[in-house]
Amino acid sequence: MALLYSVRQVKAHSNSASCWVTLNNKVYDVSSFVSDHPGGEELILNQAGNDITDLMKDELSHLHSEGAYEMMDEFLIGYLNTTTTTTAASTNNELKNRAKTPKPGADSTVATDYYDDNDDHFQPTDLSADKKKKFLDLTQPLFWQLWTSDYSKAFYLEQVHIPRHIPGSARIFGSSYLEVLTKTPWYIVPIFWLPVVVYNLTQSLNLGLGVDNVITHFLAGVVLWSLLEYMLHRFLFHLDAYPVDRLVRSVIAEPQVYAVLAGAYFGYILYDMTHYYLHHANVFKIHFKEMKTYHLAHHYKNFQGGYGITSKIWDRVFNTELEL
Repeated sequence: MALLYSVRQVKAHSNSASCWVTLNNKVYDVSSFVSDHPGGEELILNQAGNDITDLMKDELSHLHSEGAYEMMDEFLIGYLNTTTTTTAASTNNELKNRAKTPKPGADSTVATDYYDDNDDHFQPTDLSADKKKKFLDLTQPLFWQLWTSDYSKAFYLEQVHIPRHIPGSARIFGSSYLEVLTKTPWYIVPIFWLPVVVYNLTQSLNLGLGVDNVITHFLAGVVLWSLLEYMLHRFLFHLDAYPVDRLVRSVIAEPQVYAVLAGAYFGYILYDMTHYYLHHANVFKIHFKEMKTYHLAHHYKNFQGGYGITSKIWDRVFNTELEL
């Protein structure tokens, strides 16, 4: 049975812990998506408990892509009980005659009416079947699905660029022993790589490079990583690779190598931690708030721009900056 909610019941869910909205007379629980909204969580919280049909279509304020509408299906929880027109009122009266009677004192935020699944007017979306028909089922381990699939290259590339959202991380393997190998706590990156940074700085000093030159080459390494971050993100689709040591070694002398590598590794640490921070935290308003909106726009609005994660510098240089 598909649940039927009143406007009052929807409006009762108007905060970050429980955020509901309506779109085309359907009710959606978008609580798990609030912090990941590309335009910032304030935009969606300002509409919590309200209808967003006109806002989703508004080209001036907040135009949404077809992918955004498809993603909304994942948050569908029921339908809006509306009597705004004679036809709707007639339909709802018929449905109410078939509705289950709520228990006395029932929670006013819980649906008390039900649409018959066989009713021609409202058919609930079968989210599981919908996902499988379109692409991978994100509620199931992904590796075996992809391994046994027969997707064409064109279909695969089309689908991976359609935004999808689930709470938490999608599972890669069915085996728990393999799955644990796919996860790295954020703090492991600095624990592992900071000693490497210190080692390279020490080596550059031990080989006779002056402190001023060490600092200069270190900063050059940070800039080098920022360029690698952009290029890898743009051309290798989110591949978190490490700096190419042999390339660096071939163009500069050895003492400088260590200083540059130290800066590049440090840049990688900043990148990895920033990427995690943007996706999983309520970020500081200074710089990071803007970059979170910018990066989520890359994921949800336009994957062909906005490749910078720690900054927009190289997007501006290569004319791929997103206009928000």
